Amino acid sequence: MPLGLQAQQRFTLSGYVRSVADRSILPGASVAVPALGTGVTADAEGFYSLTLPEGRYQLAISFIGYQTQTRELNVTRSQRISFSLPEASNELGEVVIEGTGTLEQKLQTTQMSVEHLNARDAKLLPALFGEVDLLKTLQLKPGVQNGGEGTSGLFVRGGSADQNLFLIDDAVVYNPSHLFGLFSVFNADAVQSVDLYKGGFPAQYGGRLSSVVDVKMRDGNPQKFGVSGGLGLISSRLTVEGPIVKDKGSFVLSGRRTYFDVFTRQINKLNKDTEDYSPIPDYYFYDFNAKANYKLGEKDQIFLTGYYGRDVFGFNSTGGFNFDFTWGNTVGTARWNHVFSPKLFLNTTISSTAYQYQIANRLDQFGFSLSSEIQDYALRSDLDYIANDRHTLKLGVSATAHRFNVGRLSANSTDGSLNIGSEIVYKGQEASLYGSDNFKVNDKVQLDYGLRLTGFQSGSDRFAALEPRGAVRYSLTPKTSLKASYAMMYQYVHLVTNSGASLPTDIWYPSRLNVKPQRSQQVATGVSFLLGQGNYLLTNEVYYKWAQNQVDFRDGAQLFANEDLDAEFLFGKGWAYGNELYLEKKTGRTTGWVGYSLAWTKRRFPAQRGGTGINNGKEFFPTYDRRHNLTVVVLHKLNERINLTGSFVFTSGAPTTLPQGRFLLQDVFGDDVSAVPIYPDRNTYRMAPYNRLDLGMVYKLRPKRGESDLTFSVYNAYNRRNPYFIYFEQVRNKETGDVTNFRARQVSLFPVIPSVTYNFKF
Repeated sequence: MPLGLQAQQRFTLSGYVRSVADRSILPGASVAVPALGTGVTADAEGFYSLTLPEGRYQLAISFIGYQTQTRELNVTRSQRISFSLPEASNELGEVVIEGTGTLEQKLQTTQMSVEHLNARDAKLLPALFGEVDLLKTLQLKPGVQNGGEGTSGLFVRGGSADQNLFLIDDAVVYNPSHLFGLFSVFNADAVQSVDLYKGGFPAQYGGRLSSVVDVKMRDGNPQKFGVSGGLGLISSRLTVEGPIVKDKGSFVLSGRRTYFDVFTRQINKLNKDTEDYSPIPDYYFYDFNAKANYKLGEKDQIFLTGYYGRDVFGFNSTGGFNFDFTWGNTVGTARWNHVFSPKLFLNTTISSTAYQYQIANRLDQFGFSLSSEIQDYALRSDLDYIANDRHTLKLGVSATAHRFNVGRLSANSTDGSLNIGSEIVYKGQEASLYGSDNFKVNDKVQLDYGLRLTGFQSGSDRFAALEPRGAVRYSLTPKTSLKASYAMMYQYVHLVTNSGASLPTDIWYPSRLNVKPQRSQQVATGVSFLLGQGNYLLTNEVYYKWAQNQVDFRDGAQLFANEDLDAEFLFGKGWAYGNELYLEKKTGRTTGWVGYSLAWTKRRFPAQRGGTGINNGKEFFPTYDRRHNLTVVVLHKLNERINLTGSFVFTSGAPTTLPQGRFLLQDVFGDDVSAVPIYPDRNTYRMAPYNRLDLGMVYKLRPKRGESDLTFSVYNAYNRRNPYFIYFEQVRNKETGDVTNFRARQVSLFPVIPSVTYNFKF
């Protein structure tokens, strides 16, 4: 900055950046002064604070997908000024695929290994059954693997499914999936934005090793009422929003429901009197989102957020056997935002979250049920202080009370002769304290460093740890940046599962004396280039992650209603490393991205507790290890009414364990002969590579009121039969009926699936 400006008196401008259309906040919007070569980015609440010398300036306010505004200001005092940006959707060529931050901002920030997603733009991409899924969109980013065909689980940079922290307005969500993992619980109509952190974690996040998925819900329109929704092949959704008091408070209510059960019940009703009647199970899911906010004054605002979702699976046979399986999340948060000054503001949040499942069976006069639940009550407070142009400080504290119901069993009879039950409950307390500083050393160097102190207690067992974090950005040129980061993470809660993917019946379990916290460290470095007059951003990141106390279970482990579950755990080490290449374009008629990752993931569980460990103590590749992962996403605005979209995915085959041979075992008391499989080391075989092309088109209609469109999509357009799992069938001699061989068979889930969805807004 020129010396003459340094001597002048300085004043602070602050306020919010919002959308003109629905007054929604625009997190990551840019407020800049081109003449001074300075500017700031709005935070997650759309709030900005910019300190300038006294004088007359031209401000430029911009956000991807919105028209840039310029405003002349004579800065003679500190003041609150908010800005509203109109959408750029009416400008030919403005199709965008991300909504938080321009390419220049991504180049200049210290943050690396992060992906930003705007829910509005995710709706343009083709989707399975036409149901927009934000987690599936994140799977199209480099470094993120899916758990298999159709699942919404995330495996980030070699981490397992339970090592991802999912947040809705700062409240934890323990199971983010519907329909056994096919869809996520995040309704795109209710979501404002999603941030995925793969590494270089800011100090305010903790509790998981591999990633943070931070979901922010929409606030609702504070000026006018509106209704939007959609009708699809498997689900319908409806959103209502509007002001509580105009320009002071607003609300948004959003719900959706699938209707598989409507069809299955009709089919069962029509066929119930047939001779070979076999009922089809009923299944549906529903969820409900609600959020309200209200300004108590110029400096205070409160926010209330709620989520309730359930999956329901049922089977009622003619033989008297009934089976019911329900699971879901319940989340509630209340947040108070207080602005002490344009440079100092506080967010305090209390939240409650619960995940539970219940399986109930009844056969004639006998009933049996099994259930599990985890429930949290949490309090956190975060203080942001913009000390000056060079330092931005963050301080925070949080405390969480956990209740783990790891197993509840009950059995009874209608005549009262049998009535038994058992329950296993643990409690835990988790706390953290953090501080961080974003330090702009000069025009070329920027640092972001912090420290997080965490602790956990379960009964008389206590743990504590320090988690240092750090990141640095060095600008080689105005269009080239070098970045590096380091993060240490601890995880005090563990998912008890004996499968490679997360299931509704998995159990969350606390760290205890014999179950140490998981720990990981990750280093990453990368280079970013702005290409083609700033229209393209090319990044290349290399990372290495090593982890201790990774959790698995001994063969044949008893995981349900086991009062000595600690004895079933095995502990080992893990490594993950790779290279991620990413090219994105965010402006123009054609936008999209190309991502490629080359990665390795390994695990090792040595002999312990009198056993042989896993794989005889040797290293092995877990099922979510993928050597190559390529994604291509293209969005093209054909004209004012038609948007064309497409995505292509290619990944290496998933590791699996298959028998390499069989030996015959003679029954000494008879003539029966059994073929016993001989297994090699764990996961030494890989299934065929996975690849898929999805196509879509959004056709805007012209209703008399509001907006509407038809969204067409084709999932798996060239009908690729991707492997889901492999089994072996017997090959018999046609004359004798004897088994002569075994033949491998591949099971695939989804063929080509076309769909259409009608969306409306008025």
